[in-house]
Amino acid sequence: MNETKELIEKITEGIQGKKGKNIVIADLTRIGDTICKYFVICQGNSLSQVGAIVESIKEHTCKGANSKPIAIDGLRNAEWVAMDYADVLVHVFLPDVRTYYNLEHLWADAKLMTIPDID
Repeated sequence: MNETKELIEKITEGIQGKKGKNIVIADLTRIGDTICKYFVICQGNSLSQVGAIVESIKEHTCKGANSKPIAIDGLRNAEWVAMDYADVLVHVFLPDVRTYYNLEHLWADAKLMTIPDID
């Protein structure tokens, strides 16, 4: 479990390193039949910022947690990029796309933790 927490910490550092906003960690461990244990959800304000956040997360998790994503999907249009780290799924959205899909409410049974923005 500590490896997962360390991974989430490094993912969060990667997001904050590129000024990603509205970081929410959804703990799905108490919900049965989920595809992972945690969601980390955040947003960037432009396509290029979303791409930069994804690259920053990859760097931080590779160096800090010795972990690489199994898959990354959505980089082509970069409105919603999903990064699969097995136990942790990272979602990097543009603000309007995030609002539209509203993952936090889709997983309303999850325990949600909000990470304050760094300015």
